[in-house]
Amino acid sequence: MHRYGQIINLKPERVEEYKKLHAKVWTDVTKAIAKSNIKNYSIYLKDETLFSYFEYVGNSYEADMEEMAANPVVQKWWDICKPCMLPIETHEEGEWWANMEEIFHQD
Repeated sequence: MHRYGQIINLKPERVEEYKKLHAKVWTDVTKAIAKSNIKNYSIYLKDETLFSYFEYVGNSYEADMEEMAANPVVQKWWDICKPCMLPIETHEEGEWWANMEEIFHQD
């Protein structure tokens, strides 16, 4: 199992919209997340910054993420959510949500 922390910003005028979307995430999206071997997934909000945490329990993260990204329902969900977001300035090329380095963990 690998833990992931990621960060992205929201456009201030789209915060409430994003919150409403995630109050009713589409069932097919949550199924795609689970099928991609993602467990214990949470998104937190502070001001206009989102922090996500999830645990990946599969064997090929890249392949699972590619399969989820190819899902037409997930693509539609992202098309609705992405206009609300602003990647942080220091995100890596190819990232939307910026990956964070884990520096401490305690079970």
